[in-house]
Amino acid sequence: MAFYGVDLKSRLLLGTARYPSPKILADAIQSSGAEVVTVSLRRESGPERSGQSFWALVRSMGVRVLPNTAGCHSVKEAVTTAHMARELFDTPWIKLEVIRDDDTLQPDVFGLVEAARILTEEGFEVFPYTTEDLSVADRLVEAGSRVLMPWGAPIGSARGLNNVYGLKALRAHFPDIPLVVDAGLGVPSHAAAAMELGYDAVLLNTAVAEAGDPVAMAKAFALAIEAGHMAFKAQPMEPRDMAVPSTPTIGRAALGD
Repeated sequence: MAFYGVDLKSRLLLGTARYPSPKILADAIQSSGAEVVTVSLRRESGPERSGQSFWALVRSMGVRVLPNTAGCHSVKEAVTTAHMARELFDTPWIKLEVIRDDDTLQPDVFGLVEAARILTEEGFEVFPYTTEDLSVADRLVEAGSRVLMPWGAPIGSARGLNNVYGLKALRAHFPDIPLVVDAGLGVPSHAAAAMELGYDAVLLNTAVAEAGDPVAMAKAFALAIEAGHMAFKAQPMEPRDMAVPSTPTIGRAALGD
């Protein structure tokens, strides 16, 4: 799997917010095998640069950082945050979020496309957090995005894949674009289901960070993602309307009365 020419072995991207402690975060990253973690610029902000210890921890893990524009509600805010993140984290990668609705945290798809175009023209490699809408995805690709990150369900909802049909259609429409299910997954079976649809990766945060044992849950998701990807590659059988016996009926012995 590759994002913008960077080859990765792990298909799990892990968020870094809401963990009970820095040690648990570090242990969860190690347990998951994730090679990419998302980081919000807001962790580096505030009085006395309180995020410096967090940034030092992330760097010590040897993982690639994907900064995000979490909490941005306008194109201007998202673009400004992206520039600050590039300067701070020294990477052209940016997970682009432009939020419209505070209750569902649904993306503002119009602002998202505009911000993606601006940032791509300025040399960023954009990972847009979007919906499963095909027309929006088309616009994002036209704007220069080479990765798409549709939600499974609203952020932190743990509802799984709300629109399997839409996600399948997106995969079929963009066979050569890396697709990452981002947000809304709650248990490892949700992640396996996403991978069985042919998705390239999954991005998680809350489902791991707020589990009773985040370290064990990170490992469980990693295993589920691997199993789901293997199942997709193995070409699973199609569902059927009628039962089909696994034991052949031809040649069955005829027993008399």
